[in-house]
Amino acid sequence: MFCQLARKLQHLTTWRPRLAQTLLPALLLLTASPCVASDPDTSGDSALPDHPQPQLQQELPPTSPAADNASNQRTLAEEQLKEQEKQRVLGLLPAFNTSYRSDAVPLAPAQKMTLALRSALDPVSFASPFFVAGYRELRDQNTGFGWGAEGLGKRAGAAYLDNFDGKLIGKGILPSLLHQDPRYFRLGHGSALHRGMYALATGAFVCKNDKDRNWQPNYSTISGNLIAGALSNLYYPSNNSGMGESLGNGMMVTVQGTLGSVFQEFWPDISRKFLHRDPTHGLDAQKE
Repeated sequence: MFCQLARKLQHLTTWRPRLAQTLLPALLLLTASPCVASDPDTSGDSALPDHPQPQLQQELPPTSPAADNASNQRTLAEEQLKEQEKQRVLGLLPAFNTSYRSDAVPLAPAQKMTLALRSALDPVSFASPFFVAGYRELRDQNTGFGWGAEGLGKRAGAAYLDNFDGKLIGKGILPSLLHQDPRYFRLGHGSALHRGMYALATGAFVCKNDKDRNWQPNYSTISGNLIAGALSNLYYPSNNSGMGESLGNGMMVTVQGTLGSVFQEFWPDISRKFLHRDPTHGLDAQKE
């Protein structure tokens, strides 16, 4: 409305100069108002529906330092796992669950499950149960399986299930729930006695937690082996089932894991001395 009045006042200046002089202050005030922006007749192309006003692009919230750190840690853990999956004794026996890094980062739950399954399903893992089966047949154990080749095969199958259940539960499921690291961390320095005692302890009875990397009782491995022993009642003969047999099967898996840790502790020394190869790729030198 003000803009229309201003145009009328401007028109008066052409034929009524005296009136224009009287209304000149009002004319200046009105002509200074934003007529172009408010007048629909002079709004130009910006008011047309075909030319929408540009909108500010919504900015994404920046990621937090904690999220970036978690992502970087997961990536680093994945790289370290790839290193471990190449570890084999004599190029044959898997050593996936052993870390030569004292500063290894914690694993995510999915990575713990992957490591447990990778170890349990490796083809070489099907061989060790036959040694357990032969030992039990020599000791006249598990008589319900029978004797001979058939009995040996049944005992080996049962021993493999004991080992599989122990790894899946004690190295995958429970460590994920209890936030414990399922790996054996090789010491690599000190006297043989000190290293042997360390391997016996950390092989089954103590482990690192995920939060502050301090040592704590290994509830995961111990409980996992006991649960695996209890599950063995489902596939062992009825005359070999019961609490005593369950505890025995659980302890057998624990002993296997502990002896395996002792071997993994000294294997790099044996390899360097006799095969002139360093499985740690120089990581021992970094610890000293």
